[in-house]
Amino acid sequence: MLWSLCLLLAAGALGAPLSKARPKLLLISFDGFRWDYDRDVDTPNLDQMARDGVKAAYVTPPYITITSPAHFTLLTGRYVENHGVVHNMWFNTATGQKKPYYQTLHEGEWWDTGTLPIWITAQRQGLKAGSLHFPGTAVSYQGEVPFRQEQEPPLHNYQNETIWQQKTDKVMGWFRHDDLDFVSLYFGEPDSTGHLYGPDSPQRRQMVAQVDRAVGYIRQSARRHGLSDLLNIIITADHGMSTVHRRGTVEEIILAKIPGFSFQDVSFHLVDYGPAGMLLPKPGKLETVYAALKGAHPHLHVYRKEELPQRLRFSNHPRILPIVLFADPGYLINGYFPVQINRGEHGFDNQEMDMKPFFRAVGPAFRQNLEVGPFETVNIYPLMCHILGIQPEVNDGHLDATRDMLVSRGARASLSSGETVNYQHNAFVGLSAVAGFLLVVFVVLVLQKILLKKKRRESSRNVPEDKQTGF
Repeated sequence: MLWSLCLLLAAGALGAPLSKARPKLLLISFDGFRWDYDRDVDTPNLDQMARDGVKAAYVTPPYITITSPAHFTLLTGRYVENHGVVHNMWFNTATGQKKPYYQTLHEGEWWDTGTLPIWITAQRQGLKAGSLHFPGTAVSYQGEVPFRQEQEPPLHNYQNETIWQQKTDKVMGWFRHDDLDFVSLYFGEPDSTGHLYGPDSPQRRQMVAQVDRAVGYIRQSARRHGLSDLLNIIITADHGMSTVHRRGTVEEIILAKIPGFSFQDVSFHLVDYGPAGMLLPKPGKLETVYAALKGAHPHLHVYRKEELPQRLRFSNHPRILPIVLFADPGYLINGYFPVQINRGEHGFDNQEMDMKPFFRAVGPAFRQNLEVGPFETVNIYPLMCHILGIQPEVNDGHLDATRDMLVSRGARASLSSGETVNYQHNAFVGLSAVAGFLLVVFVVLVLQKILLKKKRRESSRNVPEDKQTGF
């Protein structure tokens, strides 16, 4: 009976799933966290994360520097003109219909453009993925969704710190109890506060302090869930934030007041949405509209979409309208009259420093106490695929841009070297456990045999001398 139990436990130990040793990855976005937000706020947890891992000077988002396009670049490694999520708002130029940000999050055809996010790629290669509130989570891609998905509810309170902790613990539970390999997690701050009060406000600084507390809680929760040795964490953002010049202090950009321009020459427009806009002129009116707007305001940039600077990578998609507008930092593009009240905005040229987000990474895959130079966020996707040991989809990023931050700098074709080391370690631990158990069983059997012999000797001494005993 004892030997049967021994063999059963040994088989169980040897048959334990090696997948438990795979590296895990958590991608976190703190929306609108500008690269320098930690300079005027005490951020002990972000500072500790930098000492324990990697910090980038800053990262450059894609143009257009707004939430949904920039987040889909993180998930796909593609520039906006290639992944097709060109705006926060779904629109139909034929009907003139537009849908606001939250409704657009649930419009499958807006997101499912043929470019696969990393959740689906990972699952097609045998991993398990999840997403909590990350833009793009609410829809399916070629009929597939993340193993675990949760979209933010309507009128979600982005500032509630208790909800942040609940979200964190939920994600750690997914890793621990559902054995997920990759999860994306989204927080809507400090973007909302930056919009409302401006990036230089005390309210923004208070929110950055809350973000720092959240980073400490995230790492603490990972430890509580026993994930420290496996979980890699990347924290970044979609864009930065710039102060808006208030009315009366500058000459505002109001398209309807520009001589020679008329909205009657335009069949569809996306303006009154920060510093970026697009226009669809009526047939035969493109040159009229272009000529009226070009050079009409010193802080307004007007392009036929095919003439946009190539570095913006915002020309080659049918959803991008024929005329593209963007303003200099501090200025907004208004249609008929000013209606925008935000004190902070994004959507500006991605070369502007105010548009640059931050980047931190920590975990077994990353080197420690390393600061690296700036790189584009399009390169985060191949980095994540590399850590997870999956073959990436076609993308616009390059692993070489981030390779120096990794513990192992050697190229890996499909499986990460970290994964190989973990498999070997797991096998060693399993065999050690079996050997230890067998040793215990051996000791128990030896002691049992000794005790049995002792008992027999004592019994023999108690038998009368004239009685024969047989064995």
